[in-house]
Amino acid sequence: MKKLTAFILRLLGWKAMSGVAPESKCIILGAPHTSALDFVISWLYYTSVGGKAYVMVKKEFFFWPVGYIVRWMGGIPVDRTRGANVLKQVVDEFKTRDYLHLAIAPEGTRKPTARWKGGFHTMARLADVPVYLGYFDWGKKEIGFNEKFELTDDLNADLKRVRQWYKDKGVQGKHPELFNTGNDLD
Repeated sequence: MKKLTAFILRLLGWKAMSGVAPESKCIILGAPHTSALDFVISWLYYTSVGGKAYVMVKKEFFFWPVGYIVRWMGGIPVDRTRGANVLKQVVDEFKTRDYLHLAIAPEGTRKPTARWKGGFHTMARLADVPVYLGYFDWGKKEIGFNEKFELTDDLNADLKRVRQWYKDKGVQGKHPELFNTGNDLD
């Protein structure tokens, strides 16, 4: 599978800029998330470098035969119904697995958003796992992740630093008009 996905990635014009995260458990942020194709490109990339990344997917997608494919591609079912605690579900996944590289879109949506989600921050701190800043740059067709991002106790300051990193990196989404690193970064 590794060689096949590497071939497909190259055929599509993409270049892998890094390998697999060194820890057995971590969170890898994925931005800019402006298209459903981001998942496909990310899956091809991480599989091509020998990794297995997981993503949270609402449990309603786990019906036959789609559920089998979603799970095979790294989908972890989460209950997002009223009263369900997604944060606890994810932290429990980290506690019960020996290996979990969880990919999360900090924007929380493919639409432009002024405020990025901080759930990854809370998850990482509660599960005691590192965070990496992953990117898929549709302009340069480069995909990879940066070194470990050190979290502090200040969620808002960390979100500001994360957004600034993506802004400085100059990554471009498939739909650039949908990616907002925030003009409010003062």
